[in-house]
Amino acid sequence: MVATGGLIFALVLLLMALGVPVAFAFLGANLVGAIVLMGSWEGLLQMVDNCTSLITSFTLVAVPMFVLMGALLFHSGLARRVFDTLDTMLGRVPARLSYLTVAGGATFSTLTGSTMANTAMLGSLMVPEMNRRGYAPHMSIGPIVGTGGLAMLIPPSALGVMLGSLARIDIGALLIAGLLPGLLLALLYCLVIWIQVRINPDAAPAYNSEAVDTAHKLYLFAVNILPLGLVIFCVVGFILLGIATPSESASFGALSVVVLAALNRCLTLATLKKSLESTVAVTAMVFLLVIGSSVFGQLMAFSGSSTAVIDWAISIEGGELLKLVLMFATLLLLGMFMDQISMLLLTIPIFFPLAAALGYDAVWFGIIVLLALEMSLTTPPFGLLLFLMQGVAPSGTTLSQVAFAALPYLACDLMLMVLLILFPGLALFLPGFI
Repeated sequence: MVATGGLIFALVLLLMALGVPVAFAFLGANLVGAIVLMGSWEGLLQMVDNCTSLITSFTLVAVPMFVLMGALLFHSGLARRVFDTLDTMLGRVPARLSYLTVAGGATFSTLTGSTMANTAMLGSLMVPEMNRRGYAPHMSIGPIVGTGGLAMLIPPSALGVMLGSLARIDIGALLIAGLLPGLLLALLYCLVIWIQVRINPDAAPAYNSEAVDTAHKLYLFAVNILPLGLVIFCVVGFILLGIATPSESASFGALSVVVLAALNRCLTLATLKKSLESTVAVTAMVFLLVIGSSVFGQLMAFSGSSTAVIDWAISIEGGELLKLVLMFATLLLLGMFMDQISMLLLTIPIFFPLAAALGYDAVWFGIIVLLALEMSLTTPPFGLLLFLMQGVAPSGTTLSQVAFAALPYLACDLMLMVLLILFPGLALFLPGFI
């Protein structure tokens, strides 16, 4: 049985290597596994029954709601207004566009939960302007690549919801747990920018900007940024106060964006159509992946493969910390070859039972996994955000330039991991209030 589980795992990797879409690779391997392990007809019936119960889970409602929320913000132009306002408020601060990227990216992260959307929007909005102002490549590209991954930690995180659903973690606690580490990471990114400007002021040349009085700055803040606090409160505040579940708070968040877009007269039929189309496409893909992953995990458990791997890992000498580092390194390595959802699907059935056996808190370990996934996006040479950033950067930008610009921000990620290990309360403090 254990050998059969290993063959199913190998079949998934083989199908991925042949270019089969991830969802269909898992579904194909699951069909073979169900027939071999459970018998032809009975196994297939059991798999269909499991699939039905998985995608009808109320907790998964949060996924399409978070996707819809981000799509509405992007297509309605509300996100662009936030960046314009922050730009005006920062005035003549040295390297203000780099700081603006971090501040705007962190704000946008709390409203979308999408790493790819975060990076794509920051790249398309900020890079042309920063190049026009004479910023060095590492001052324009680096903050965007680093900040793009904040959407994994700062709630609402769509990947966090998926992780919580698949690993059977309290989704509300997991989302809230990422807030303090995410904000701390944003501050570390700002520190990197400050150090880089101190070392080489010419990397972010100063330029004159139109003077704006304090009253007008307060007006722009009140009109374009303060109302978005309603969205953040509907998502994060409702969970913390116990008013709503994560699924319900995600729905309130999407509704609040609709209300804000309507009040700002930017809620058009075209905006709704584009937002709904992208939401349906992304949600269908995610649900297919959830089905494939969960059934795969059940087959691994049924075959005894998960238990065998866990027993082997526990027997390794070196203590719990070494095993945690090995799991972290495995996620970084996998990130060079596959996307983050695929990594979750492969590792959750093994890593989370192992973490439980080692005595790690499930919510804390979930934040460690999300941080590893964020780092894997920017780890040279195959990090997905590196390629995305190269795509939106000016022509002639090389992958090595993008990777070099990302290195200081990867160092910040490693620093945050060390802090989380030394001070687990960074992740567990806020969930204690739920």
